[in-house]
Amino acid sequence: VFGKDINLILVLSNLSSDRKSVRVDMSASTILYTRRAVAEILKAATSVELGPKQGKHIRVKIPYTHYGKYLTTDKRIQVTALCEVMRTHGLKLLVEKTIILEDTNIIIKLPRRVVVNKAVSLEISYANPLPEPVSRCVLLVTLMNQQVKINLARLAPRERSKIYFEFTPRRAGPLQLQVDFSCDKFSHVKGFVTIAVAPA
Repeated sequence: VFGKDINLILVLSNLSSDRKSVRVDMSASTILYTRRAVAEILKAATSVELGPKQGKHIRVKIPYTHYGKYLTTDKRIQVTALCEVMRTHGLKLLVEKTIILEDTNIIIKLPRRVVVNKAVSLEISYANPLPEPVSRCVLLVTLMNQQVKINLARLAPRERSKIYFEFTPRRAGPLQLQVDFSCDKFSHVKGFVTIAVAPA
C-alpha cells in the first residue's frame, strides 16, 4: 500500500543433489507505466550457500523513506534479482517483479436511495497514508459534467478526514461521481462510484 514500507521475499531453491553457492544482486527502481526507470531506490548484494535440495528465503525491505519522493503518479516499482551460481561458468537467472502500489485513500459513502430532483448528501473521506504531514490538499469532484474544486486543511501523518458533498440529480439512471485528491507530497489519488438515480 502506498505510504507503507515494502517487504519482499526472494525464494531460492537448489533442485540438484550438489551444494551450490549463489550470489544475488538486487536492485529496485521507481518506473513509469512504460517501464522506463525514474530513480534507483535499492541496490544490495548477498551470497547464499544452498545444500542439496535446500531452499532459502532472502528478505528485502524497501522503506517508504527510500521510494516516497521518487514515485511517479503511476506508483510503480520494478524489482530485479540477478542470481549467479558460482563455479558453473556463469550460470545466471534474472527474476523481475513490478509492484503497483495501491491507494486506499478515498472512500465515498452514498445514501441508500437517490431520487431525481431531491437533494442528496454524500460522505467523501480521504487520508494521508504517509508518515509525514501533507499540506496544500485539494479535492476535485467531477459530477454531471461539472467540476468542483475544494481546498482542504493540512493532514497530520496517517490522518483521515471527511467532507460532505451535496447535489441534486436532474435525471434518472446511472450517474458517475469521480473524486481526485492531491497535496504537496502526492497527486491524483482517485476514487469513483456509479450512483443509481431512481425516478421521482
